[in-house]
Amino acid sequence: MFANYLIGLREGLEASLVVCILIAYLVKTDRRDALKPIWIGIAIAVGLALGFGCALEFGSQELTFEAQEALGGSLSIIAVGLVTWMVFWMRRTARHLKTDLHGRLDAALQMGTGALVATAFLAVGREGLETSLFVWTSVRASSDGTEGPLIGVLLGIATAVVLGYLFYRGALRINLAKFFTWTGAMLVVVAAGVLAYGFHDLQEADFLPGLTNKAFDISETIPPDSWYGTLLKGVFNFQPDPTVLQVVVWSLYLVPTLAFFLAPSRPGKDRARPAAPVREEV
Repeated sequence: MFANYLIGLREGLEASLVVCILIAYLVKTDRRDALKPIWIGIAIAVGLALGFGCALEFGSQELTFEAQEALGGSLSIIAVGLVTWMVFWMRRTARHLKTDLHGRLDAALQMGTGALVATAFLAVGREGLETSLFVWTSVRASSDGTEGPLIGVLLGIATAVVLGYLFYRGALRINLAKFFTWTGAMLVVVAAGVLAYGFHDLQEADFLPGLTNKAFDISETIPPDSWYGTLLKGVFNFQPDPTVLQVVVWSLYLVPTLAFFLAPSRPGKDRARPAAPVREEV
């Protein structure tokens, strides 16, 4: 549940910040007439994300077991790729996010209503589609037959909406660069588990060999139905009897990705832009 709460919080907060920045800028520049197209674009983006999530959930139920495993495994790999790109991109641009969005909004204001709708849709829609895909794959990987994973996602999104409102009202300030760095690192750990589970799905679908070639089996030490086994699976997608391929994939993804992500930025990159405060305000 915690892993899915983190996904909902992190992805939801990104979308909430984008919305807050767009709305706050229009209010401060006395362009309230442009708020309606922005909200229309946001509503379309949210509707598309929900529709995409429903299509994944209900569409996959009509498939055979092998097809479900093949689809789930393939989408898990794609989701991990998108999330990995997203956390690196946000780490690099967090402190400049407001400036970049203001520039896009200024250009859209000059072009008219359609451009405003498109700007809001593109700004929020990307986050929404990424969230739907990663939530679906993560919930599928960590699901234990209960509603816990889905509840975790919904609680995370609800928390993000509240935080976004507090940002907008000026009641809360947070160091976004640090926030996205630490939550990004935690998402990389979650993504490693989703990736390993995705390869296991492909093994179950007979797309990849080695399903019976176990790296180890500690099911007696950490029973899957125990509270700590459930906790480890919910947070890290831990499996007590992974295949050799799962362990190899998990290690090859997690170690270098986390090392690159947490490595200090090179000074030369920071000199390319004027110094800016790390704390982003909306």
